[in-house]
Amino acid sequence: MKGFKYVQLLILVLVIGAAIYITVQPNSFEVTRSRTIKAPAAVIYDHIIDFKNWEAWSPWIEQDSTITLTYPEQTKGVGGSYSWRDKDGVGTMKTLEAEADRTITQEMQFEDFPPSTITWRFNPMSSGETEVTWAISGEDLPFGFKMYTVLKGGMEEQIGPNFERGLEKLDSMVIADMNTYRITIDGLTEYSGGYYLYNTTSCKISDFETKMMEMMPKVEQFVTDHHINTAGASFVSFLKWDEANNATIFSCCVPTSEKVIATESDIQTGKLEPFKAIKTTLTGDYEHLKEAWDKAMQYVTDNGYEFTQQGPMLEVYQTDPENTPNPSKWITEIYIAVK
Repeated sequence: MKGFKYVQLLILVLVIGAAIYITVQPNSFEVTRSRTIKAPAAVIYDHIIDFKNWEAWSPWIEQDSTITLTYPEQTKGVGGSYSWRDKDGVGTMKTLEAEADRTITQEMQFEDFPPSTITWRFNPMSSGETEVTWAISGEDLPFGFKMYTVLKGGMEEQIGPNFERGLEKLDSMVIADMNTYRITIDGLTEYSGGYYLYNTTSCKISDFETKMMEMMPKVEQFVTDHHINTAGASFVSFLKWDEANNATIFSCCVPTSEKVIATESDIQTGKLEPFKAIKTTLTGDYEHLKEAWDKAMQYVTDNGYEFTQQGPMLEVYQTDPENTPNPSKWITEIYIAVK
């Protein structure tokens, strides 16, 4: 009997000790993880600001396929939210603040536990990569919450590995999305032609991209400086493309709504007459343009069309990479003149 009283006393001491241990635990917590992703901040931000994208990279859904998600009408931007139910209960997440491509602040509420603050920070790097920081924090924690976290091994142990896995999956998803592309043969069309301003040069094919990026802004700046009305997207007109000799001659062009007489020696005025063309559209990174041209040329041959001698061959850039940072959304149209 005396031994039983000692056991009871020992249990009581352990319970009191555990209660004291839990009570003296910090009344706040913060768990932070970072990862450098080879993508522009704007692309990563777009994947996070809409909760409908989270299912693809959530480490918790990866671990438990029985989790059910519920989406309201708004899931994107400030005010966007979603909720989930798993074996432990029901949780909700809502976006409170957002600064495009810089920061996102969200609130997470799980069952009757106090709400936690979720923050995202996007730090662009000179290399073109982005350091992504994901953090969760909470304050004024009640005894029950602290007891739960102690039993689970602490917030670092409970959340840290999931944040690391989530950022790893987010990295893979962003890179895969940026690498997607589509080539569409639109077929025979009529290119309307019109006036344009341009400059011309020759160079090695291997230097084409660098040279084009140097020349096109000069024409576009001339148009801007002289308040000239444009009539469409900038384009390159290829006058020669000789792969055997690694040589090309091309013009960087900006279409105008009327004939404009250029006042600078290296900017000239041109006019394209309307012509029949095989149109091909690339949706994706410019690195896939060679494949798009090859498919367009093959289509011309396979379908019995005849190339027009000295006919226009155009590459029209319908999107500006500065305004559309995700390469998978870049749209380039190819026009090959045919008889």
